[in-house]
Amino acid sequence: MKLTHILNNPAELYLGSDATTAMTLGARRFGSAAKAVRFAMEQAAPVSLRGASLRVGTLTFGPHQIRALHDQIAKARLTLS
Repeated sequence: MKLTHILNNPAELYLGSDATTAMTLGARRFGSAAKAVRFAMEQAAPVSLRGASLRVGTLTFGPHQIRALHDQIAKARLTLS
C-alpha cells in the first residue's frame, strides 16, 4: 500500500505510557492518518508515545513506525516546497 494512501485514510490513535494503558484509555479518531501522526509527534506528551499505536484500516503501527511516518511526512513537505 502506498504511503499517501495510508496517510489519507481515517485513523485511530492510541496513546499511553505503555500499550495496556493506551488500549484502556481508548482511541482518538482522526480524519486522516497524517493528522493523527502529526498530533502524536507534535502535541501529545512524549511519555504517551511509549505505548502508542496507530490503526489505519487493517494496518497497525507502533511507536517507532509512527516516528518514521512523521519523518516521511516532514521530508515530503520539504520536497514539495
